[in-house]
Amino acid sequence: MSKLHDDVLMHSYQEAVDWINGLIPFGIRPGLERIEQLLDALENPHRRLRFIHVAGTNGKGSVCSYLTHVLIKGGYDVGTFTSPYITKFTNRMQYNGQDIEEETLLQLANKVRPLVEEMAQTELGSPTMFEVTVLIAILYYATVTYPDYVVWETGLGGRLDVTNIVHPVVSVITNIGHDHMDRLGDTIEAITAEKAGIIKPGTPVIAGVTQPEAIQVITNTAREKKSTLYLYQQQFDQMPLYVDEQEQQFRFEGMFRNLEDVTITMKGAHQRQNAAVALMTIEVLRQYYALVIEDEDLLEGMKMTTWPGRLEQISDQPRLLIDGAHNPEGAEVLVDSLTSTFKYEKLHLVMGMIENKNHRDTLKHILTIADTLILTEPNYRSAKDAEQLRAVVEDIGHELGLQTSPNVIVEKDWKKALALLLKITEPSDLAVVTGTLYLIGDVRSYMLHNKDAEKGW
Repeated sequence: MSKLHDDVLMHSYQEAVDWINGLIPFGIRPGLERIEQLLDALENPHRRLRFIHVAGTNGKGSVCSYLTHVLIKGGYDVGTFTSPYITKFTNRMQYNGQDIEEETLLQLANKVRPLVEEMAQTELGSPTMFEVTVLIAILYYATVTYPDYVVWETGLGGRLDVTNIVHPVVSVITNIGHDHMDRLGDTIEAITAEKAGIIKPGTPVIAGVTQPEAIQVITNTAREKKSTLYLYQQQFDQMPLYVDEQEQQFRFEGMFRNLEDVTITMKGAHQRQNAAVALMTIEVLRQYYALVIEDEDLLEGMKMTTWPGRLEQISDQPRLLIDGAHNPEGAEVLVDSLTSTFKYEKLHLVMGMIENKNHRDTLKHILTIADTLILTEPNYRSAKDAEQLRAVVEDIGHELGLQTSPNVIVEKDWKKALALLLKITEPSDLAVVTGTLYLIGDVRSYMLHNKDAEKGW
């Protein structure tokens, strides 16, 4: 590729984000050839960084948040790359917990745009929106902020995901579930094989997977790559000590040492598993790379960890939780968490989905506990029609022969659906908004009066 040139200079943050989002029609095209060439033209800045690569179906964001909080509390400078964002495009690229500055994003977008447009003229075609986002993130960490570690979340899958361009110091696979089956395969083995693609030769792996077939795939991959594997419930585990609506405490048991009385404020039993995965990752970094963190800072970092949109309470009167349960496993975890952690008389839910999800199996879980289910539509280009969701709900009701079916209401306007939810929720009840993160992000911004909210993937 030729040197950078400035045919088209963008002059504002909004212009830069519009340009990046303008690449969305190029879709998701798995493969690393385009990103390899782009990084090569920039003299491979990613090779100067230490990545903690995190893949999995659910729990990636939470594990990334635990790792980020603990490392920062321990005195390290940390870059965090996650997706999708809840509120604003800049949420994707953080340094020490702060979003990339708008001006910095603009400068980096101007730097990469000529390369992107040049590649678009070749047989490789235009880089995608996600490829450009990854490229900007790498430049941000390698040329602007210089963190000690980059907590690096995959976009989709692992093996062919653009983030897999890096060679991390440790690989983390949170869990495996039925999501993105149109792209990753329709069996647990096939999906696991894609996620296990982030395992690199000789690099330690921490895995929170529990299904025997998933464990088999990851074990085989780690053996082939000569990578040491640390499996949840084998090399490390957690034992619950105390749980209420505000916090939970557990004992971490690892092969290097145990930690008593770990407290987290993230809700649900699955968060103890996510926390244990993060703690084992920290322990491996200690053993392999001489990471130094005082236990006091470690425990404080775990306790102060939050992650927006995951069983997050955003209103007290009435009690309103938001949770991005957008696949069957996420819905199962939500149901489990609500019934084991919260006390309420009636449960009222608003739910909105996007097209390419497993609506039937997700709704099957939700229908077992809802007193009221308000079906709505996220303000997003591939929103699932709420009337079609109602048809799925009725079908499931007949199939399961539910004794007490929830009161199902269709309200396509999500703001009206939210207003109705808040109106019908009594002080002794619990209100929940769930489904796609695009709906969760809008509701969160609306309820918390965030004027910075943007729309995108």
